[in-house]
Order: sequence, then structure tokens, then C-alpha cells
Amino acid sequence: MIPLPAGVRVWLATGHTDMRKGFPSLALQVQEILHRDPLGGHLFCFRGRRGNLLKVIWHDGQGACLFTKRLERGRFIWPSPTEGVVTISSAQLGYLFVRNRLAAPTGDVATDVGRMRL
Repeated sequence: MIPLPAGVRVWLATGHTDMRKGFPSLALQVQEILHRDPLGGHLFCFRGRRGNLLKVIWHDGQGACLFTKRLERGRFIWPSPTEGVVTISSAQLGYLFVRNRLAAPTGDVATDVGRMRL
């Protein structure tokens, strides 16, 4: 995992996203739907319809970064579309990328995201 500077927030876009999108289209979605600045140094995470693909965009001050992770089995736990935007810690994001041993979702976002703690 790439070390993140202090103060960087990780935002989860609820619902599902068209995974054919690249950095420019996802950055536009961050601006129009999440009402955030995609070039502000924070990470923005998007999940595909099937739940097995995760894309993360980040502008590190020098350029645009797009990270992708596809699961061979299982799905990423994700908040429901009614929750809007959810923020998690960088440690929780690392857990999603490295361990990905999350229990089935309970339907309660606070409980599900809480399970991501190391």
C-alpha cells in the first residue's frame, strides 16, 4: 500500500459506479455528485455493480493516480445508496485492499465499516 500523507481522507461513493470510467470521468463524478474537489489530495473510492471491483482515484499533487482492485472471489462491503458519502480511515482502506476478510454486510453501515478496523 502506498503511504498516505497525514490528514488525507478516504471517501466512499455509495451505490455502484460504471467501472469503464477512468480518472477524468470519476473526477467529474466526485465534483458533481459528491461535491468534493478531486484534486484536493483526498482518496475517492468507487465500487462496480457486481461488487468485486474497486477503483480509487487520488491526486498526489504531482499527477492523477487511479488504483484498481478486482476480487477473484467475494465482494467488497459497501454502504447503501441512501447513505450518501461515507468516509473511512486510511487503515480501513488498507484492510479492504490487503486483507479483505470482511463478514457479510449487516445492512448497518456503521457496523459494516467498523468491521474494517485492523
